[in-house]
Amino acid sequence: MTEIFVLAEHRQGQLRDITFEMLTKARELAQKINADPVAVILGKSVREPAKSLAEHAEKVLIIEDERLENFNSEAYQKVLSPLIQERKPILTVIGHTSYGVELAPRLAAALNIPLATDCIDMTFEDDVFTVTRQMYGGKVNVKATLRESENYMVTVRQAAFQAQRPSTPLNGQIIEVPSPLKEETTTKRFLEYVLPPPGGVDITAAEVLVGIGRGIKDQSNIPMVEELAKALGGVLACSRPIVDKGWLPSDRQVGTSGKTVKPKLYIAVGISGAFQHVLGMKNSDLIIAVNKDPKAPIFSFSDYGVVEDLFKVLPILKSKISELKAQKA
Repeated sequence: MTEIFVLAEHRQGQLRDITFEMLTKARELAQKINADPVAVILGKSVREPAKSLAEHAEKVLIIEDERLENFNSEAYQKVLSPLIQERKPILTVIGHTSYGVELAPRLAAALNIPLATDCIDMTFEDDVFTVTRQMYGGKVNVKATLRESENYMVTVRQAAFQAQRPSTPLNGQIIEVPSPLKEETTTKRFLEYVLPPPGGVDITAAEVLVGIGRGIKDQSNIPMVEELAKALGGVLACSRPIVDKGWLPSDRQVGTSGKTVKPKLYIAVGISGAFQHVLGMKNSDLIIAVNKDPKAPIFSFSDYGVVEDLFKVLPILKSKISELKAQKA
């Protein structure tokens, strides 16, 4: 049967969210073209994460090798090329991440497969493969038809799809594939992970984010918003102007030049809603905006909006949260 490959991305033993986002889309496509969604995982000691993948795919292909313990695009390409040549999946899906942007072009070139990068959607219609990409900073969605081929490859933007569990776990077959790597296989070497500095925050992992923009007016007002974020069990994020002013580090920035996030709750405080910022947070489960300008674009993307001065709203909101917490204590 025809297969759709999804390359599972993992880091330090943990599967990344984008893996399940890609598998969700792969299952949708597979149903339309009568194909099997297949997860492919490379690494060392990856049998446990493979069990998680098996709930989301019809098959899980495992390639274990000590030299695959850490990501290496050269080694990955040498492992995946013969696998794709042998099994001939109609589509290979890779995350548009720091891993994928390095791996996908060299893999597609080695196999002479049409490649579309940074996609937000894809479809098969009458045997024609079409992808959707955003251009001009997200102002325009462009659909492109890839040249006719037996196989295609795409990289998918993070948070382009909402990860969903199958209604019934698929209990996919786990298949071990021998590693083709040899001792002299790669010239690249993994050195070390560079972790965030002490106090650094990974806003992409937060379930609650409170984002601030120009409306905060002055750096001295930031602690007030950070207190609200902590009261909600969340962390502070921001739009680009706050980083440009040096008020918060770049790892807190949400948007096209920052990070793409999808928390359960995103509160936009004093953020007008420029498209560059919106593209980074529009897939949040619940969006609440506080802005004194009733025409602010952010309200077009919000589930709830408060048209009022943030300096009036935030103290009341924080007081109410403290009151509710006291009642539950």
